[in-house]
Amino acid sequence: MLRAFSKSLISKYILRTGIVLLVTISLFAFFNISTLKEIFLQDAKDDIETVSEIILHTTHFQMLKDNRPQAYEMINEVCSHEKIDRIRLFSTAGYVHFSTCEEEIGKRLEEINTPCEECNSEVFLPSNHPLGDSRRIFHNASGEEILSVTTEIRNEPSCYTAACHVHPPDVKVLGFLEVQGSLANIGVQASSYRNSIATFGITLLLLVIVCLSWMTQSLVVHPVHDLLLHAQKVSNLELDSQLQLKSNDEIGELSEAFNDMTLKLKETRDENQELTETLEAKVIERTEQIANVSDQLVRSEKLASLGQLVAGIAHEINNPLAGILMFANMFAEDKRLEDSQREDALTIVHETNRCADIVKRLLDFSRTSIPDKRLRSLSAIMESTLALVSHHASVNDVEIIRHYGVNLPEIEVDPTQMEQVFINLLVNACHAMPLGGRMAIIMRADLKRDRLITTIEDTGQGISDENLGRIFDPFFTTKNQELNGVGGTGLGLSVSYGIIENHGGQILVQSSVGHGTVFTVELPISSLQRTAEDNFITDQSA
Repeated sequence: MLRAFSKSLISKYILRTGIVLLVTISLFAFFNISTLKEIFLQDAKDDIETVSEIILHTTHFQMLKDNRPQAYEMINEVCSHEKIDRIRLFSTAGYVHFSTCEEEIGKRLEEINTPCEECNSEVFLPSNHPLGDSRRIFHNASGEEILSVTTEIRNEPSCYTAACHVHPPDVKVLGFLEVQGSLANIGVQASSYRNSIATFGITLLLLVIVCLSWMTQSLVVHPVHDLLLHAQKVSNLELDSQLQLKSNDEIGELSEAFNDMTLKLKETRDENQELTETLEAKVIERTEQIANVSDQLVRSEKLASLGQLVAGIAHEINNPLAGILMFANMFAEDKRLEDSQREDALTIVHETNRCADIVKRLLDFSRTSIPDKRLRSLSAIMESTLALVSHHASVNDVEIIRHYGVNLPEIEVDPTQMEQVFINLLVNACHAMPLGGRMAIIMRADLKRDRLITTIEDTGQGISDENLGRIFDPFFTTKNQELNGVGGTGLGLSVSYGIIENHGGQILVQSSVGHGTVFTVELPISSLQRTAEDNFITDQSA
């Protein structure tokens, strides 16, 4: 148990905190006691200096009268105080004129080196005793600290004018008064204060350790123990357990994070199980996607091969048609013809023009010209296209609704080819609503996929599932009406498909019979424009 406790978090925390507190309290006590001792010592020095001043003032009148016995008696009375150890009067020559220890009277400073039996002191003068105003501390033979204060006795005017004195006025100092006081009480007070500080520090240390132990146990150890048990459950894949949140502090946030992690692990496990259970369905879905891609590849190859064939046929047919059309126009303009014959000639011209238009469409389909790409606004191209097909919309009573995204980027496209794509899609949408309806044009930017997406949705008749897979095949059409006398050739969507593919995009269709059709054109956003947008966003953030 002792070894386990020594390795526990609470023991390490209490040990380090206890050391810090112990060092802090010790430093506080050391500096506090040192400061207090300095204050006591300064007070003692001030007291002895005050006693010196009192002696000089109280004996001044007796000295003027040369009443030395009375003055010495007053000094002896002062020396009887417990804090005063000794009082001396020195002459300027260094002789002791008076001392509370009578054995010193009449001796020079150098001769005072014997114990004083009356005052029971073995040492009463430190080495190198200076004359003049001074304050010094020394130890006697018993180790007791003694504070000595020496004060000059100056020759005041009242002194050298008195009848009993013979000192001339030019003598500035008459002698010196030394008062010695014991500092034993200061040491006792400092020791008492030190003991009080030590008792207080130990008590405070114990109280802090007990409080820290309780707080660490309740706020750290128990929550960490709960986290440990929860982690063990998670490692055993017991993901249904949740920690009880007991606080709103960092431990509580950590517990909440553990709960979130456990929940996400559980969701991931459930998703993996669901994925395993539905793997067959996923495989089928991927297979269908691969089939769709394969169909697109086949369609592209078919369109390429068919384009080459159509180009050859169109060129071969175009020359005879040009001759027929020229002679038909000349024949129709001949004034010798009767009205019935002129009508037949005009019919020949009309049908020949129709054949020429079909050949032109075939040539357009067969051409795989490289788009002349420029940075253009796709919404502006759409608006110019709508101006061209607005007549078809108004004739069929079709309402056009526009939804353009904000700050759509310009992209690199061939404006003429994109206008051709939009004309085909918009005209087809109008033809799908012969009794009127609503056509919605939605344009938005998908920056995550780096695509500009245009959606054209109509509320027309829709396309059946069997025809939906062939909608982009050349010469396939679902129109059952003619436009201005010309039926559909089934090349418009094929041409549009090729144009979008040459632009690096794709065109998709969704439809259901009776619910309308949705064509989606996805075009890549140019790298130049993306770089400019990123720089703009970076500048805005900065």
